[in-house]
Amino acid sequence: MTHLECSVCSKNFEAGRIWNLCDCGGPLLVRYDLARLRTEWNRDSLVASANSMWRYAPALPVRNQKCIISLGEGMTPLLHARRTGARIGANDFLIKDEGLNPTGSFKARGLSCAISMCVELGVKVLAIPSAGNAASALSAYAAAAGLEAHIYMPADVPQANFIECKAYGAHVTLVDGLISDCGRIVGERCKATAGQPGAWFDISTLKEPYRIEGKKTMGYEVAEQLAWTLPDAILYPAGGGVGMIGMWKAFAEMEALGWIGSKRPKMIAVQSEGCQPIVRAFEEGTEYSRFWDGASTVAAGLRVPKPLGDRLTLQAVRESGGTAIAIPDRELMDAGIQLASEEGIFAAPEGAACVAAVERLIRSGFLKADDKIVAYNTGSGLKYLEAYSVRFPRTAAGEADKLGGLITPR
Repeated sequence: MTHLECSVCSKNFEAGRIWNLCDCGGPLLVRYDLARLRTEWNRDSLVASANSMWRYAPALPVRNQKCIISLGEGMTPLLHARRTGARIGANDFLIKDEGLNPTGSFKARGLSCAISMCVELGVKVLAIPSAGNAASALSAYAAAAGLEAHIYMPADVPQANFIECKAYGAHVTLVDGLISDCGRIVGERCKATAGQPGAWFDISTLKEPYRIEGKKTMGYEVAEQLAWTLPDAILYPAGGGVGMIGMWKAFAEMEALGWIGSKRPKMIAVQSEGCQPIVRAFEEGTEYSRFWDGASTVAAGLRVPKPLGDRLTLQAVRESGGTAIAIPDRELMDAGIQLASEEGIFAAPEGAACVAAVERLIRSGFLKADDKIVAYNTGSGLKYLEAYSVRFPRTAAGEADKLGGLITPR
């Protein structure tokens, strides 16, 4: 790591210090001496590296390896979805299953990296607004590091996330509102404690520079798992959009390292019809999104009415020749259930939305049957049992008996 750079105004910031946003409000991105790294590190050395995202440690910001807080995140499987692919007309369809990460989602990657940097920089108290999975991950990694965590989540957050955070010992506040309301409260609390002993550090999506570094390892991994050739298309559920932003950054870094060529996949941002600020901005041709009023979807991670990383997400989509697409809740739930029954992958609704999007884009001709397509399932369906339970209600004992669904012991 050489420095940090504002993604909007390009102002540089010194490495090794605590930062949130640039003075202009832009998110900061970590920069590395990639020319030097190219001479000191090669992809063949990965054979002997850790079986986690920390195998890419030379391209991650932690300088003191003793500060790394890891629960085994990363190196998730890239699975061929052959039956689902055959049904929807995609001959080479793969699922990158992030639901197998610690705490059951891709959020483990970003929080592992960010918490490791907090340890290295001496941050003691952390605060986050979350739709669920980031809160779970922060709580777990803060517990592993012995740090204090304050969580603000919408009151209707999935029960699994709430219970996880409490079990990990985090301070949890439920808010009658959206993640944007939680973010406002966290900002106020952090500002109120600034300069005091035990000041809160805002570790919100893109309001600090290191979570994206953990998430970019999804890009390194997919390249390594495909023998250093990128797929034709990547579909990613874009709530905050940081996973897509991170992968786009990873691809540029890998090209500079000489690990891949200039070819890029079409980056496809997938949202819910009930909250689609990125899709609307893409269709309107704007650089930034507008706040999505009345945001509502069963895919809690997609209920982000105004993502801070909208500009960077849209940039990745447009530069890659990709697109943005919104899927209705009914359709994404259908896709999740079909994927589970066909492939044995129980996807979060956000990941299921990507499967539904592939089917739509194959039908429209935007994606071709022989394209190599990778869809990211960002979390485990086990974190969303309330959402799926609507499709699988428990029947009364009498009805279950008739259906053969209940055995009564003699």
